[in-house]
Amino acid sequence: MAHGETEQGATIAGAVLPAIEGLDDERARLYYDLLYNSLNEAARRALEAMMKGYEYQSDFAKKYVAQGRDEGRIEGRVEEAVRALLSVLRARGIAVPEAARERILAQKDPERLERWLEKAATADALTDVFDDPS
Repeated sequence: MAHGETEQGATIAGAVLPAIEGLDDERARLYYDLLYNSLNEAARRALEAMMKGYEYQSDFAKKYVAQGRDEGRIEGRVEEAVRALLSVLRARGIAVPEAARERILAQKDPERLERWLEKAATADALTDVFDDPS
């Protein structure tokens, strides 16, 4: 975009967004990415400020906003389950060697982490928690 580095970059980008929303998903993602990356930092912040509270109209935008929210929720569940699992193990006096800590921190499946947490509540040893193959 020719004026992405100017003060008018965000205004121009805001005017371009409705046209991009009418494109197919793959092409729209490409143009959104090109548009955003053509802006200087100030224009990006201005565009982001314009978008705060904006209710997306296109199915394309709604789809990706919903996908981002879902991914964020899953990440939040994982982080909380990891925190809770390590807290329960610590409270029960069960030592967590570095390799086990890394295994817990690397786990991204919230259901598996929940199972481990439930087992940790009654476990006598760390091996009682990790009885399922990873």
